[in-house]
Amino acid sequence: MGRPNLLFLITDQQRADTVEPQTACQMPNVEALAAAGTQFTRCYAPNPICSPTRASLMTGLLPHSHGMVDCTHTVEAYRAKLKPNLPFWSQTLQEAGYHTGYFGKWHIERSGRLEDFGFDTYEVEQYHQLQGLVQRDEDMSPCGVVSQKGYRDFLLYGVVDQPTETTPEYRLYSDGVDFLRQAVRDDPSRPWALFLSTEAPHDPYVAPREYYARYDPADIPRPPSFDDDLSDRPAIYRRIQRVWDSLDWPQFAEATTCYYAFCSLVDDQVGRILDMLDELGQVDNTVVVFLSDHGDYMGAHRLMLKGVPAFEGAYRVPLIMRGPGVPAGRQVEQVVSLIDLAPTLVELTAAGEFPCQGRSLLPLLQSDDPAWQSEAFAEMHGQRFFYTQRTLWRDNYKYVFNGFDEDELHDLAADPHELRNLAGDPAYRSVLEEMAGRMWDIVRKTDDFNMYQAQYGMFRFAPVGPDYNRG
Repeated sequence: MGRPNLLFLITDQQRADTVEPQTACQMPNVEALAAAGTQFTRCYAPNPICSPTRASLMTGLLPHSHGMVDCTHTVEAYRAKLKPNLPFWSQTLQEAGYHTGYFGKWHIERSGRLEDFGFDTYEVEQYHQLQGLVQRDEDMSPCGVVSQKGYRDFLLYGVVDQPTETTPEYRLYSDGVDFLRQAVRDDPSRPWALFLSTEAPHDPYVAPREYYARYDPADIPRPPSFDDDLSDRPAIYRRIQRVWDSLDWPQFAEATTCYYAFCSLVDDQVGRILDMLDELGQVDNTVVVFLSDHGDYMGAHRLMLKGVPAFEGAYRVPLIMRGPGVPAGRQVEQVVSLIDLAPTLVELTAAGEFPCQGRSLLPLLQSDDPAWQSEAFAEMHGQRFFYTQRTLWRDNYKYVFNGFDEDELHDLAADPHELRNLAGDPAYRSVLEEMAGRMWDIVRKTDDFNMYQAQYGMFRFAPVGPDYNRG
């Protein structure tokens, strides 16, 4: 048997708990994929928005290292531009002889010339439609719109009478099916790598009625943090929370129902492509990866979408792998990052090594590696309003450095819903300093010089400074 194929399935803005046992979200095909493979239960995005994370995913680098620190279409290039000549691991696969294809949302850099990044075949433009505020002309019932003085109405969710076959998700996966058929027909001995990237379940959560009908909003569980007033968190969190003041729990429940319906639509498409793998006899020699670029608050802390509030809903993402070299029925509970996929997949496809800032996950696939440091790191560069934030997960603790307000510290084992900020508690001062010190270690190691050179008087407000662990 030659090098394994790669089927890389990425969604947009999907929470990790939509593919976990306790969820109300119905994704049976992804659930079956997890049962036949390995599921990482604590995988974190390196950024809570699309472009920075997607660029990190393909380079194995943190956002400050690749330069795409905001969404490609939202700011001028000087604020977010992919640095030139960065290696993409898709190029490594192409150089190793893989037939590479990419279909769906790209949103990684501004040219849209995927041939420069290791792809033989691609189609991205028709699938990326969310450029700013979304206008939809269809009749929707139910429908959720947020209105605020001086702002255009914001469509949050809706249900449409639309056949599944006309949705972008169905057409995208149809392109994937066609790619597989042609790849196997043209050269059965040549390995292929297919990337399918849906915009779903990104807001607006607009789903066909047949999927909405699978759920009842009355059955949607209310998040334990829904009544959190965020009193001990940064003030901007409370300002963002007020955006949703016009919504009561029934509207949050309807929005969640539409979101879950959107996820179920994607799940059916995942089932289609997995069935095609089976039909073509490619199952045993194909590594399948299912993940998302970031999550969604989805009512937690009375918030929606994602952004600067550094809660788990926005950062923790699904990561499931199946195929050669991946054990079946395994759950990995150690903390990992999406940037760890780059070296992992290059190793699994026998295409060599891929030097980057991520760590290969192969030791965790093979055993509970005692040497693995259960840790992940993320950067938030503020989007249009330029906040500065760094987040560190280390074992059960989570530290958030906020350059615009007070910091945050959470014990996720004792407080999984992040209801109590421990950063100001004297009993946790040593933990806070240790976490901040480790943040500076990573900042230095990855050459985030804008952070570690901040020694001037106006910047000296972290719990400890950048020289804390330097003797």
